[in-house]
Amino acid sequence: MPKKGITGHDEWVLTEALATALVALEQLAPKHQPSAHMDDIRKMLANGKEPAAVSLHLAQAKCRLFPESDPLEIYKEYGIGEEYG
Repeated sequence: MPKKGITGHDEWVLTEALATALVALEQLAPKHQPSAHMDDIRKMLANGKEPAAVSLHLAQAKCRLFPESDPLEIYKEYGIGEEYG
């Protein structure tokens, strides 16, 4: 059976990349944030996904970008309970 897309898991890779990019852009000072692009990234992330799944991807991205931070606090920030921590 041929793999789907280029890697076989393209959608997952793109979702992780978009989530990481969005979290990183949110760290910029508001005047430097490309808000139109960030809105587009949010739309792309939400396309065909449950809101809870998007929140989970964003929380995981923030945990990767800020490994010194408390993961449970990050998950709470994104509205995710301890069952995912």
